[in-house]
Amino acid sequence: MLLETVNKKDNMIKKDLWEYIKQWDTIIIHRHVRPDPDAIGSQCGLKELIRATFPDKDVYAVGTTVDDLEYLDKMDEVTEEKYEQALVIVTDTANIKRIDGEHYKMAKQWIKIDHHPLDDSYGEIEWVNTDASSCCEMIADMWLSYPDEIKMTAKAARLLYAGIVGDTNRFLYDATSPFTMQISAELMRFPFSHTEVNDKMNVIKPQAGKLMGYALDQFTVSEDGVGHIILTKTLLKSLGMDDSETHQVVPMLGKIEGVKVWAVFVEQSDSEFRCRLRSKGPVINEIAQKHGGGGHPLASGTHAKDKEEIGQILKELTEQVKAYK
Repeated sequence: MLLETVNKKDNMIKKDLWEYIKQWDTIIIHRHVRPDPDAIGSQCGLKELIRATFPDKDVYAVGTTVDDLEYLDKMDEVTEEKYEQALVIVTDTANIKRIDGEHYKMAKQWIKIDHHPLDDSYGEIEWVNTDASSCCEMIADMWLSYPDEIKMTAKAARLLYAGIVGDTNRFLYDATSPFTMQISAELMRFPFSHTEVNDKMNVIKPQAGKLMGYALDQFTVSEDGVGHIILTKTLLKSLGMDDSETHQVVPMLGKIEGVKVWAVFVEQSDSEFRCRLRSKGPVINEIAQKHGGGGHPLASGTHAKDKEEIGQILKELTEQVKAYK
């Protein structure tokens, strides 16, 4: 095991965090709403590590079930009473308002584990590492820091590997570091099929294929390299889809030549728009924050209340692209 490759910067926080985990008999792990593979992977991967290391502890992963991600793991049912004597850990969630579920407020103490820029400060312990490619990388980093104490399993390795693959877009994004690759190699030593994980992530439903065709046809790119598309609720209804299934369109549009930043606006049931922002260089998370969102410098999300605000976001993206050198 390549212990010398483990990131040393956060060792004190990792040590305090693990000592906290040791002290609690009941641990409930949350993540953000509309989860992605990193959210599920870090949440359920951490659950599996704690359960394998401490079989007598009650450890749960909670949140809304997402059908497309059930191949990773399923959520647990937890009563309110469980929270009264529980430690809550929240993974991959920068903002309190994005935590999936309300009962976390009843817990005695919280821990935050996240790789997004710090938006909301919460928890007795906050471990935020914006240099990490993913929250799953951070969980695996903690394991590598204490390999003789924390027990890794094939299931946990599969979950953590899936989250890293998801948040790096199969190791294509800038956040992929040599450490990311080393972490992934260590996880791949365990007996799970990384091919199966990648295949599951590649599968799309027929209606998603139709949506991709529509997006490629209707996607517009300005002279400055700002691309965007608006996906209406009428369109999604005609395809039998909802917002949670539109994420597959986002990385595809970034492959179009000439695109420097791009935005996918998805109309919601209340006629507002969810906005996914991506960039190949210009920093965009400050724009997302101005409109009530946030995220990474090159991958963020926000909302627009109407098409006028969509126009404002596109104007700000254009200004950012022009200022980028």
